[in-house]
Amino acid sequence: MEIGLLISGNLGLKVFSNILESYSVNFVLTDKSSSQIIDLCSKHNIKCFAGNPRKGKALSAFPDLACDVLLSVNYLFVIDKDIIILPKKIAVNFHGSLLPKYRGRTPHVWAIINNEKETGVTAHIIDENCDTGPIIEQRKFAIGETETGANILEKFNAIYPGFVADVLKNIKSGNFSMTEQNNSFATYFGKRTSDDGLIDWNWQKERINNWVRSQANPYPGAFTFYDSKKIIIHRLEFSEFGFNFEMPNGLIVAIENEKPIIKTPNGCVKLVDYVFKNKLEISKVLK
Repeated sequence: MEIGLLISGNLGLKVFSNILESYSVNFVLTDKSSSQIIDLCSKHNIKCFAGNPRKGKALSAFPDLACDVLLSVNYLFVIDKDIIILPKKIAVNFHGSLLPKYRGRTPHVWAIINNEKETGVTAHIIDENCDTGPIIEQRKFAIGETETGANILEKFNAIYPGFVADVLKNIKSGNFSMTEQNNSFATYFGKRTSDDGLIDWNWQKERINNWVRSQANPYPGAFTFYDSKKIIIHRLEFSEFGFNFEMPNGLIVAIENEKPIIKTPNGCVKLVDYVFKNKLEISKVLK
């Protein structure tokens, strides 16, 4: 069974390396920054297109691309129909959520922001829309109360290679089924950038905590401003420190061992891990 891969980043590399042990990979489409994937293709003499494949660019570079099964893992680009119809058997995407919930980009980050208690990975058929194709199989796992977006990525790194291998094995044997997604249950969330991490101190402390841990290291981090200067926050804790409800949200009510305590509508939070070069002062309001 010959495989075509749409892959990016470390997760794509791990899956690629694992697949090479059992299958013939005919071609790889990746992005220009995934140098290790490009190098592995060169090492094994595998056709590799790096860049946006849309508008026929990939097929113009390699007109003879062919495979039995097309797999997409952590791929950065939306693909056109010319790529979707390449495989003789099936085209499958592996998406980091329990579809139909959290279609779209960075679903694990959004799941933490929204206080979800579980997430997972879905193998589904690739169609011309975003994460809407029939579901083949899913794997679930819990989201711990203190887990960050990086922790979820670690779980993905552990789950994906074996999950992809199991799906491939079932495709090869014909032992799989397809279940249409219930679109009435679907949710969609868009791409996030480093500029999207601004904290609103009018949120309740639980949402602020989720906001911070979802974007903690190695992500750029949630942030706020002190006298127009950015503070990047990677971890906070709830504090029992008291306050008057008339105080403005975002007020620094105390500083304990250089850890500022901030007032929110329903309680205080302590900034435990943050990046700021200047000294913080009590009675200042974070914006």
